[in-house]
This record gives sequence, structure tokens and C-alpha cells, in this order.
Amino acid sequence: MLLVHRRRLRRSRYVKGWVGWKPEIPFDGVLVVRRAEGAVQRRMVKDLRVRPSHIALLPGSRLLMVSGRTSRDESGAWEPNAVVCSLEGEHEGAFCVGDDIPVLVTDRNGSVWTAYGDEGIYGGHPESAAGLAGWSTDGHALWAPEDRLPDAPLEGCTAATEGDRTWLVWYSGSSRGGTFLTRITPSTGEVTSWSSPVRDPDGFAVRGRRAVLTRRFHNRRSTEVVRAELVGDEWRVTERRTIRVPGRVVMHCGQGRDGSLWLRAGDAWLRIEA
Repeated sequence: MLLVHRRRLRRSRYVKGWVGWKPEIPFDGVLVVRRAEGAVQRRMVKDLRVRPSHIALLPGSRLLMVSGRTSRDESGAWEPNAVVCSLEGEHEGAFCVGDDIPVLVTDRNGSVWTAYGDEGIYGGHPESAAGLAGWSTDGHALWAPEDRLPDAPLEGCTAATEGDRTWLVWYSGSSRGGTFLTRITPSTGEVTSWSSPVRDPDGFAVRGRRAVLTRRFHNRRSTEVVRAELVGDEWRVTERRTIRVPGRVVMHCGQGRDGSLWLRAGDAWLRIEA
């Protein structure tokens, strides 16, 4: 998590919960990273000029911070909305990874995967227009779906990694569309999509032929947990229940890593196994 002094924050009148607080640019912060083995690292990051909607780790303990929105400068170029920082908190680079980004995840090789919202898809940015994209950590577009999806994306829902594979969950806006789970294998270029057993999930994790998906209840301290299994070419629900959580689950707070779903609920992180 990124800690910022309260005097540098301003709260939106329209967005409830912690996600409604935004820092004034530029700002300093303290990044707190808790490793799987329990160790906690703290590092100072100074002079940040993006409001981070997403924070992700990169190889070498580097840090990626991305704002979900960007705009054009006076020359018409897209403003940077992604910053890479070193272990010591020094800025290593800044670049643009598209506009209107509700979903972002990094894989173990350091690639960045994004799914876009409708304003990004129809807003003129060339890579956002495809709905899904893969990036290098110096801002070069590495992957695009190239008509290998079952429908045209309208909005990203959530994402997960499983080994060297990345999963992006999204939905389409066409009358025949729905929500889809798309698996990308960068080493082979294979792209496979399935219909999702849950409409518009906000959390997803997968382990082999098993998956867990969550769907929040707006402004309530509870979420629906759905377990599913891949049978043939179809994901089938095997369990569905509602659980109470420590705080509100707001939008875009779930991320899957190798079969574990990490879900932000209020001031706590929950781990749900697939």
C-alpha cells in the first residue's frame, strides 16, 4: 500500500470509501510492501506526478504506479500515466499505457497487462481501442488481441496470473455478448476465451481447472464468492455463497496470483484460495 500524509489528500464528493481520496500532485509517499513470508519493507517515494489507481511490483523489487486516466498535451501527445521506481524510490521512467484503465496486472517476467473501459476504447488512444493490451516496462506495446476474442470488449472487470499465463476478465456491449475469461500465454502467443460463469466479477483467481470469482454488493460489507470448475469447454459453478468482510469492497480491488485471490475489503486484504 502507498501511505500519503492526509494534508496532501483531497476527498471526492461523489466517491465513497478510501478510493475517493486523491493526492494533490506532486506528492511524496511511503510504500509498504508485505512479502508472502511475512517480511515488511518500507520505502520513500518522492515527487510523484501521477495519481496511482494501480500499484504493482516488477522484477528486481521495482515498483510500477499507474493512473487510470491520461490526456493529451498541447502537442497532441498522450501524457505519461505510468511511473517505474527503483528499490530506493528513484524514478526510472515514465510513459503512457493507454486511457481509462480499470484493470492492470504485472506478470513474473515484468510485462504489464491492461484491460480498458469504454472511454479508453472509444477515446482515440490506439492501444486502448483494442480493449486489452500487453506492455513492456519501458512503455512499448507488446501484445494486442488481433481479432482473437469472441466479441469486442467494452469494459475490463479484473485480472489474474497463473504461472507464465495471464487472465483478463472483461465484458462486451453487444446484444449477443456477455462476460469472458481470456487466457494469454505469451511464450506461445495462444489466446483462449471462455464465457464467465459470473457476470461482471470484481475478483478472479485460477489454479488449473478450478477458479474462484467474487462479486461485490454495492456499499455493503459482504461479497459473493463463486467457485467454478472447467468441464470440457465450459466453466461450471460448483459453489456459491455470500460472506461478510471487514469493510466495503469497492471497484477494482481484486487480483489473482497463482490460485490465490487477494481482495481489498476496507482496510484489510483477504486471501481466498481457488
